[in-house]
Amino acid sequence: MNIVIFGKGLGKPRQISLSGLTSGIIAVAIAGMIGTVFFAGGYWYSSQTGSGVSESELALLGEELKSQQETIAAIRRENEDKLDALAIRIAQLNARGIRLDALGRRLMDMAEIEDGEFDFDSEPAMGGPEEPVYSGSNVAVPDVVDAMALLDRELTDREAQLAVLESVLMNEQLKERVYPQGRPVKAGWISSYYGKRTDPFTGKPANHTGIDFAGKHGAEVVAVADGVVTWSGDRYGYGVMVELNHGSGYSTRYAHNSENLVQVGDEVRKGQVIARMGESGRATGPNLHFEVLRNGQRVNPVSFIRDASQ
Repeated sequence: MNIVIFGKGLGKPRQISLSGLTSGIIAVAIAGMIGTVFFAGGYWYSSQTGSGVSESELALLGEELKSQQETIAAIRRENEDKLDALAIRIAQLNARGIRLDALGRRLMDMAEIEDGEFDFDSEPAMGGPEEPVYSGSNVAVPDVVDAMALLDRELTDREAQLAVLESVLMNEQLKERVYPQGRPVKAGWISSYYGKRTDPFTGKPANHTGIDFAGKHGAEVVAVADGVVTWSGDRYGYGVMVELNHGSGYSTRYAHNSENLVQVGDEVRKGQVIARMGESGRATGPNLHFEVLRNGQRVNPVSFIRDASQ
């Protein structure tokens, strides 16, 4: 193989003779160089325009993707916070509902309403035709919040109404407990009524200021209403006596006792045993002298005893 080289600086043309092996090596080298140049050029062109997106555009897309991911994470945290707040609010409303149920049961007991009329342990019975809602079946969080706010206001109204009702019933019960009613002894019979009678000691007409209950020595004497002990001890004519102040202008006296079981200042409840029947003071035998005073004036106890039997 002969190669002729021409050039201005060479003067005359030069001829180079190549053997078969040398010419093959040179051909391979030239082909490799050409391939390398094409590969490098293609790589550069592909990096710039190969997918239609430049490196700057890829960087911008990456930043936008990162921003969207951060926004999604922030929305997720905000929704979780709202759900936590809703859960807490629902728990609070549930607690208020439980308190209202308890208050309702208490009012039922106070008002002596039959259990079958109100049942606080089951869901209330409801009915009526269903109307379709055309605005969509999905309930938005703001709608839930509005519904909970409305429920909160309704619960507040119910609590206020039930509190007023409870106050009224408690006042009625309090009046009933402090109003003298019933017999002051658990066993015994009326041996002398209120009003004019023959004095058992002098045989002369006299005014009896209470009612006498005859019975056994040591029989239980009970309070006919709630009150506070204002006297406990000996008193002229009464013997060993207990006096209770019930408020609202009412007081009661329990006299001729063998012993008193309460002291001045003690609070007593209706039906509580406060003394034992005896014959201390001006008495002819074991009996209880019982008096009712209204605004400091002694009145006939019979009407108060009869009130309890109606």
